[in-house]
Amino acid sequence: MIRWLWFGLGWVMVALGLIGALLPVMPTTIFLILAMWCFSKSSPRFEAWLLQHPRYGHVLRLWREQGAVSRKGKGFAAAGMALGYVLFFIGAHPNWKLAVGVGLFFIASAAYVLSRPSPRPLAADSEQP
Repeated sequence: MIRWLWFGLGWVMVALGLIGALLPVMPTTIFLILAMWCFSKSSPRFEAWLLQHPRYGHVLRLWREQGAVSRKGKGFAAAGMALGYVLFFIGAHPNWKLAVGVGLFFIASAAYVLSRPSPRPLAADSEQP
């Protein structure tokens, strides 16, 4: 029963990642990382599918093996969070407490992403001539 819940949640995360790939202000990679984690608890087949994906597999393997985020990924993540905050602020007209709370959440999230190590070559990458 629990395995099926992880499996279903994995597909929800894949769907959110797909939406994120189409919408510039929504993240993609974090949802795919979460999907990979859910599939690791429910379906080795779909976990492997994500890890071997032609576009996102390399990023997911870097995260799994090293907890690493590329410089480009860090830049896009920080810029996306900044844009997301500006759109939130303009669109929602929040009171100052909500604006500060959401701002602190974005700052903490950006600090976490920016503090991740840069990738080292993966074992499979270093074996290639």
